Amino acid sequence: MKAELKDISAQGWLCETCKAPLEVLPADILYMGSSFTVDLPRCPKCGYTFIPPELAEGKMREVEQILEDK
Repeated sequence: MKAELKDISAQGWLCETCKAPLEVLPADILYMGSSFTVDLPRCPKCGYTFIPPELAEGKMREVEQILEDK
C-alpha cells in the first residue's frame, strides 16, 4: 500500500549523523503487522528517516487509532 501525503518537505533539514541534506524518499512503515510505503524526509547516505511532528501527531495518529480498533 502506498500512502500519499501532501506538503511533506525535506527543505532545510540535515541528518544529525551524516550532515547530509534530507531528501523526500520512500520509507517502509511497519505497525501492528501492517506495512505502508510513505514518502518521507530521509538521509540518502545512512537512511535515517525523519517523521515531522505534525505528521506523527496528525495523520499517523489517525492510522494508529484505526489499526488498533480492528
